[in-house]
Order: sequence, then structure tokens, then C-alpha cells
Amino acid sequence: MATLSRTLLCMASLAVSASAFMVQPRHTATTTTSTNGARTTPLHMATWSDSKAVKEYQEFLDTGNQDIERRRDQPSVILMTPDGASEMAEALWGMGMGDDIVMQPFDSLPAEIDGNYEYPIYVTLPPWQIAEFIRNLPPEYLQRADDFVFFSGGLNHGNIEDVLKDFGFCRDSMTQVLTSGLRVTELKTVVDTGVQLGFAGNEEEKWAGRCTACGKWNGAIAERMERNNVICKTDFYREWRRQMWEDSLATGIFHLLGAVREEPTSIQNVANYYYEEASDLLWEMSSQLRGWKAITLMFGFEERMFGVAEANGGDIACQVNNEMYPFIWGNSLLIQSNLYLEYLNYAQQSLGLFQGIQLPEYQQEENSIMRKGNLRADGVV
Repeated sequence: MATLSRTLLCMASLAVSASAFMVQPRHTATTTTSTNGARTTPLHMATWSDSKAVKEYQEFLDTGNQDIERRRDQPSVILMTPDGASEMAEALWGMGMGDDIVMQPFDSLPAEIDGNYEYPIYVTLPPWQIAEFIRNLPPEYLQRADDFVFFSGGLNHGNIEDVLKDFGFCRDSMTQVLTSGLRVTELKTVVDTGVQLGFAGNEEEKWAGRCTACGKWNGAIAERMERNNVICKTDFYREWRRQMWEDSLATGIFHLLGAVREEPTSIQNVANYYYEEASDLLWEMSSQLRGWKAITLMFGFEERMFGVAEANGGDIACQVNNEMYPFIWGNSLLIQSNLYLEYLNYAQQSLGLFQGIQLPEYQQEENSIMRKGNLRADGVV
């Protein structure tokens, strides 16, 4: 199979569905309404109902859709940055059959590929370039907007929901892929990183950390991955969204908790030694999700998050970086938590992280449960 770089040279001449299991918080919270319309709880949070999310969910229920249409994999367009540095583009090419067309943004799209007038357009740009890309779409791209495929998940892609929503690109037909269930090797091949967590009461296998896709081309990307031994589920948008937010919370919280230690640590160590801190934040965020995003995480989210961290996080160093701040640590949900903001500000003020970023203000509490230092400093080994 030709390499991606060789192909680029050759082409230089080409111009919230309802769930049977609802997550129950560990503490019963009495909700009151303040004079400004916010609903407050004993966790001292203000939660606002996202009316648009609720409306979209109701419209979905009204459709009565039961089955997901799966399109076959086929020759596709892969959009990548001009510098060619895209791990996902390399992976997509490697998982394909060698007949994809690799292009830079705004190059003229082919009228057809191998006789197909509809084809997936994989957008492998880094998250901080996506808004500018969508804002400047030429007419020929806008006409094919439903063929775009966007990627989310982990440190590389983060959570781009707020960006896509700003342009009306979060909808049932738009294809989105959660990539947290695969790892790209040094040889640009892919490895499935899903974790088997045992069996449910009905003896069905319980899995966590798998890839999943929604939208028009969900079947095409799933087939491409599965041909390369990576499991990728296909879901309706609202189910996909649950899993995307679950991954987003785990990434933002686990990496931040590990990054504020005096000594470097791993995601696995955070799961093993900082369970209470992570759990407190995760349960708070799951409650915030219901109010802010009209999403209820599926039963067992803690088991899945900690299971993936323990199984796959041994060689993943906890880290933060400024470019991904808006898409991981500074997304619209996480920054609603005062405790989470305390960690963010500690990271900036005491450890020199997130320099140059204006962090939201937080209310310092006298008896904060935030823990500092390395593993031994906490008295826990």
C-alpha cells in the first residue's frame, strides 16, 4: 500500500434517548430556585436547563426512529492540515483501501469518487482550527456539509460540541466519531483499546472505552475500523453524545488531577490513588450534565471510567496544554464546578500551568477538599 506522504505528492497536481437505567447520585439533593432563575443544590451549584437540548430530545422522541442506517465504507476525502501532521489522517488512510483522496481544506472537492457522488469527507483538523474552517466554507463545501465527519475524544480531539453547535453542525445527520477506543502506533497502524469489564447480570459482556460513531456515515467509519480489528459502535446522536461527554469528563478530570502533583504521575495512578477526588468531581459533573446539557450518563459510568484508566493508563502521563484548554479543561460544563476551578487555578498559580489563559473566577472555600502534592505527600502510597 502506498504511503500517505507519497499519495500527497502524487496529488499535488490536483487543485439523549431515554434510558432504562438512570444514574442516581450518592446524596439526595434538595433543589431550590433563586430569584434570578437559577436552580441551586446543597452542592452550591447553579444548574440551568438547556432548552435547545431538551427540545432536540423531544423532537427525536417524536420521530419514532428505531433503526440506524449503516452506509458502507467507500473511497473518501481526507482533509488534513497543510503541514501534513495529522495522526488521524494517517490512520484513516492506513485503514482504507488505498483509494482515498487526501486534500487540504478548501481544495476543490471531486464531483465524484469511483462513481459515487456522495462520499464521506473526513475532517482531521486540530480542534482549534475547526471554527475557522467552518466559518470560511466555500459554497461547494457547504453543499456537502452533511458529508463531513468530525472526530472527538481524548487529548488529541477533545470535546468540540460547543464549536459545532455555534454553526448548527450538531444534529442527527452530522457524522461524529469518538476515537477514544483506538490508539495509533508508531507504524501508523491502529490498535483497539477497549476494556472488557466482566459480565452483566444477563451474562452479556461489559465493555468500556470503545469507539462509537453517529450520523450519516456512521456505518462507513465503523466498517473501516472493524476491518482493522477496532470495534466501533453505531449510535443515534443522543446516545453517542452520552458517551462523548463521559469520555470528555474522564479526560479533563483525570489529567488535571494528575497534573497538579509535585511529581509526575500517570492516569492509572490517579485511578488507583486519587479515587475519592476523581469520584467527587465526576458525580458533581454528572449532575451538572442533566441540568446544562439534558444528558444522563448511563448506569455504571464510574466503573467504566476507572476501569479504562486502570487498564490503559499505566503509560499515559497526566498532562495539560494551552492549545487544548478550550476543548478539554475549559469546556462549558467543567468550569461550572467551583471545586474544579480551584484545581485549575492552583495549577496556574502554583505550578505555572495554563499560562496566558484567563481562568474563570472561583469562590475559595475554607475547608476545601482539594488535595495537593505528590502521592507520598498525601500519605497514600
